[in-house]
Amino acid sequence: MSGGASPYRRHKNDVEFGGGGAGNQEDFESVSDPFDIVSTKSASVQSLRRWRQAALVLNASRRFRYTLDLKKEEEKKQIIAKIRTHAQVIRAAYLFQAAGAQSNGAEKAPPTPIPTGDYSISPDQLASMTRDHDFSALQNYGGVNGLSEKLKTNPDKGIHDDESNILERKNVFGSNTYPRKKGRSFWRFVLDACRDTTLIILMVAAAASLALGIKTEGIKEGWYDGGSIAMAVIIVIVVTAVSDYKQSLQFQNLNEEKQNIQLEVVRGGRRLEISIFDIVVGDVIPLKIGDQVPADGILISGHSLAIDESSMTGESKIVHKDQKSPFLMSGCKVADGYGTMLVMSVGINTEWGLLMASISEDNGEETPLQVRLNGVATFIGIVGLAVAIVVLVVLLIRYFTGNTSKSSDYPKFTAGKTSLSDAVDAAIKIFTIAVTIVVVAVPEGLPLAVTLTLAYSMRKMMADKALVRRLSACETMGSATTICSDKTGTLTLNLMTVSEAYICGKKIDPPDNKSELSSGLVNLLIEGIAQNTTGSVFLPEGGGKVEVSGSPTEKAILQWGVNLGMKFDVVRSQSTIVHAFPFNSEKKRGGVAVKLSDSEVHIHWKGAAEIVLAACTSYMDTNGTVVPLDNDKMENLKKAIETMAAGSLRCVAIAYRTMKGENLPVTEEEVEYWQMPEDDLVLLAIVGLKDPCRPNVKDAVELCKKAGVKVRMVTGDNLQTARAIALECGILESNAEAKEPNLIEGKTFRGLSEDQRLEIADKISVMGRSSPNDKLLLVQALRKNGHVVAVTGDGTNDAPALHEADIGLAMGIQGTEVAKESSDIIILDDNFASVVKVVRWGRSVYANIQKFIQFQLTVNVAALVINVVAAVSSGDVPLNAVQLLWVNLIMDTLGALALATEPPTDHLMDRTPVGRREPLITNIMWRNLLIQAMYQVTVLLVLNFDGKRILNLEHEDVKEADKKKNTLIFNAFVFSQIFNEFNARKPDEMNVFKGVTKNRLFMGIVGFTIGLQVIIIMFLGKFTTTVRLSWQYWLISIIVGLVSWPLAVVGKLIPVSERPFSEYFYNLYQSCKPSRLGRNRASSRGNVDDT
Repeated sequence: MSGGASPYRRHKNDVEFGGGGAGNQEDFESVSDPFDIVSTKSASVQSLRRWRQAALVLNASRRFRYTLDLKKEEEKKQIIAKIRTHAQVIRAAYLFQAAGAQSNGAEKAPPTPIPTGDYSISPDQLASMTRDHDFSALQNYGGVNGLSEKLKTNPDKGIHDDESNILERKNVFGSNTYPRKKGRSFWRFVLDACRDTTLIILMVAAAASLALGIKTEGIKEGWYDGGSIAMAVIIVIVVTAVSDYKQSLQFQNLNEEKQNIQLEVVRGGRRLEISIFDIVVGDVIPLKIGDQVPADGILISGHSLAIDESSMTGESKIVHKDQKSPFLMSGCKVADGYGTMLVMSVGINTEWGLLMASISEDNGEETPLQVRLNGVATFIGIVGLAVAIVVLVVLLIRYFTGNTSKSSDYPKFTAGKTSLSDAVDAAIKIFTIAVTIVVVAVPEGLPLAVTLTLAYSMRKMMADKALVRRLSACETMGSATTICSDKTGTLTLNLMTVSEAYICGKKIDPPDNKSELSSGLVNLLIEGIAQNTTGSVFLPEGGGKVEVSGSPTEKAILQWGVNLGMKFDVVRSQSTIVHAFPFNSEKKRGGVAVKLSDSEVHIHWKGAAEIVLAACTSYMDTNGTVVPLDNDKMENLKKAIETMAAGSLRCVAIAYRTMKGENLPVTEEEVEYWQMPEDDLVLLAIVGLKDPCRPNVKDAVELCKKAGVKVRMVTGDNLQTARAIALECGILESNAEAKEPNLIEGKTFRGLSEDQRLEIADKISVMGRSSPNDKLLLVQALRKNGHVVAVTGDGTNDAPALHEADIGLAMGIQGTEVAKESSDIIILDDNFASVVKVVRWGRSVYANIQKFIQFQLTVNVAALVINVVAAVSSGDVPLNAVQLLWVNLIMDTLGALALATEPPTDHLMDRTPVGRREPLITNIMWRNLLIQAMYQVTVLLVLNFDGKRILNLEHEDVKEADKKKNTLIFNAFVFSQIFNEFNARKPDEMNVFKGVTKNRLFMGIVGFTIGLQVIIIMFLGKFTTTVRLSWQYWLISIIVGLVSWPLAVVGKLIPVSERPFSEYFYNLYQSCKPSRLGRNRASSRGNVDDT
């Protein structure tokens, strides 16, 4: 589809169109327009404050409700700082006290146990020990084993997994939740809706009109004028409050989902996945890189375990944990290593719980569309305000000069004869009309429509397996021009199995056939598999199927070990881990040093096949003899790796070496800084892991290509494996494409200069053997080239790239907590197809907002023009205050609900990505709304000025005839909006009814609006100053509205310029500005030049 046929067309001034450096945040900040914030992901506080101050706002509490509360944000930072300071003061005081006790030679007496339930230790004692990091108290309780006994748990097997035990622990020690501040009640939303400046003025005017009416006409007849306005305002307030309250509940539910972290615990010797809220005191929790510490506790065992405590202490220092420093604080992140912890305190008994309970969760966060729509609303509001002032002045002049039409709601003014109360009453009615025009003209609902469509989209995206953490990511995804995707688990199923194995220098078929292998080799292989892993194997006591847990790679290798006859617990008990080097995505390998019962030390390594193989100097043959690796054997093994990789297998090598016990480091400090030998290794095995492509991934990649979004694979796997998968997925279309620069290795890209990286980045389709830093460099290069980049990531080291990208997508299953916290959206099923659904939703958000803008501006233009022309020419307005309030309700709240909740269609993916500086009102939208507005204005003004003759009402009473005519105008105007609501659904498609029946909310709102309009005309005439209409008049109203459908079809045949109208005005503005020299001088004085 051509760019000109879509309201999403991009143009030359668009940020994504390239032009070098447009992706930099500094450029965004330098824009002089306060409403031009391209990305709010890292916008400065000054720019956020600036656009708020520039907006014309009638109800600040409602308009800015879902934006970031800058004042609260500052208060939140102060509270966090206070709690952190308090925690540090307590620890400093304890250390000072402990030092004093040691200098006096006095030993601290063990705390007296306070039995609680069946446990010989109380929650307060545990909380005091962990909060103060009281090491002497820990020793007095008997260390980990002593506390395990008191808490009736086992450091290896955890607590018993039965409901009564868990419930008892929750009753005694509390649950892992904290009291949350209650959300706003419905009445708070009612109060917020009442704060609208124009509605307050209308209520005051209604009260004055009510008082005057009752005084002059008595209570029976005199209350209608003021009472009808008051009732209309109350209805607007209630409908607004209900809509806003429902939105807030949606955000509340989504926020709870964000906090519901899933993690592993050991219960009854089995690893289970549970919610963070279900953790209890006594639980044993395995920790690995990227995990969040879910509760306060103590370290049972760990290897190279390092914790980032910045979330609690405010200091970015990484703290190493061992038996001398075993205390772990809730809310901190595991920066390196792995280990297991014993939970001591949960919920409000932890510092993290206190911190979270004392700060309210702020859902506020502006999105670029919200900011831009505030700019649009401000511009329209200023025009509306000017129109209202003109109407007010004209009507007042006409009234006090005696030039009022006979049909007006107030008697003609005659100097010296008209009473003061009549004159005041007329002035109030005129003023009310002017204020109501402001209500209609200032589109308060426009920026809120973004929030509404985002709230709706976020809820629906949950069903599509995407959890939105940042609102702005929802709409930014519609602008994404490229997706940098991981391979494993995203493009593939993440169901790995060992399908090929090379042992003793030759292929073993099947891979678990050990008949040709010596027992010594099998034992070494099993020892390496069992000890050098972060996974586990559980064998139920009564027999049954073996349960393997861990990452997909670990599970595949452990399962292979089980097939070779590995008894996991037995093997692990035969040796002790001395030191571990956790798998590192930079080095692509992980290792472990184990000490056997005879003091012999084995160092096992496992990792990327070609990297581990390069460190090997020998291998073990079928007899268990160590044989040197000659060049021929090495070449054969390299070819085997290439063959497996070309068959899309992930290749992992397992190797080991021996070491003398006396060369081992002795102290914990020595162990911590010890570099395990990683050369002169003996190759034990090379295995190929099969991870099939997801069945629907090729279609998803094709859909992205059609939508103008380039998919790039960035993986740590072998380049040949990446190439095979890329061909299978459709990222590379043919073997001819599979060469540099389309296919590149991470280290090659890393070695280029910055200019070379910028030049080559656009061409890259696959990057293999990439480190997280390579991914970051690619993201930066693409952004500098003008791309809007979405990046998927699951590891802790992916956090910088996720943060740098325009949209960071973390994996919900394999993703670490660190990756998730750095992301904008979490893909709950780790599926690339879900990423593509997010793109659809992103485009849908933008499309729905544009539909609503087109609909609202049509109503605005028509209502304003009709009332201004009528006021200036006849001194009266056909649409009175109550009628305009009803139109405003259709337009603002009901219109937003109907159009902002349209589900995405496949048509959205036929377009190019939405430019982030693309005009919100495109040429197509201008054409549509001007055609409809001109039609409505023409028909209704003809009815206004010549309606009596056309409707044959000339012989009827003047007032009654005018009431009939004005009622018809009001009815026809409302029906025009109802029919035009259908047109707004499809701004650039002929068939506006496609899929309409699937949107029940849209149909319901249209039905509700028609029903209410019938009730207003037929039964509420006293309030709305209308009369009942005959069926002929109803037919005329419907025909007037119905004509908008064929008119819209004809209008869409009119071609529009590809160049945005805004550019013509911009060029006109530029030509009217002083010469370039003058601008340069101004620039040199510190003014910001136009961008």
